[in-house]
Amino acid sequence: MIGEYNSQRQHIILKEYGRNIQNLVEYIRSVPDKEKRTELAYTLIELIKLLNPTVRESAENPQRLWDDLMIIADFNLDVNNPFNPPDRDILSKRPKTVPYPQTNIRYKHYGKNIERLVQEAMKKEDPKEREELIVYLGRLMKTFYGNWNKETLDDSVILKDIALMSGGKLTMSLEKVREENLFDPLYRERPNKPQRPQGGGHQGQRQGGGRPFKKRFNPHRRRDQ
Repeated sequence: MIGEYNSQRQHIILKEYGRNIQNLVEYIRSVPDKEKRTELAYTLIELIKLLNPTVRESAENPQRLWDDLMIIADFNLDVNNPFNPPDRDILSKRPKTVPYPQTNIRYKHYGKNIERLVQEAMKKEDPKEREELIVYLGRLMKTFYGNWNKETLDDSVILKDIALMSGGKLTMSLEKVREENLFDPLYRERPNKPQRPQGGGHQGQRQGGGRPFKKRFNPHRRRDQ
């Protein structure tokens, strides 16, 4: 017997459920008794939950499953639906366009969140809190810049950019930043190999207190030496 090609079969309406579910829906439609159709429809819903765990965990269930069942049946399934069946127009509706943020980022190498943090820091009235936020911003900016560039960003450039983004309201002494190393990055790269400890052992003994090395044998050395 020659097999049937998929191109010769009926088009699958909802591919996420597969052809077998669609065939079962067609069988339910052919059952003459409405109560029996309803019973089979409930059973099919439970079968879909077992076969599709992601569908089962969806927050839109169980109404979504019943709506999909009606779509597979081409809106021609007379059962006691626990929900109002959807309209056919639902298939032709286009999803709403999600507006893309059009905000201009002045310093793209820092990101938009840095500008937002600057705006929040400007709201602080306490000079100490402002200074702490400037230090935090400087460390973030140096870290973000270092993630995308090989060279290190100078502290004077960071202070200048913070002042520009804040309209001159967030400032700090460059000497203080450099002396106390306030803009140190949030993390440093770990060395590939741990450094060997230096000192701590006398000559002829391994560092860290191990067994002493044996003297090398010299065949030309006299025994009385």
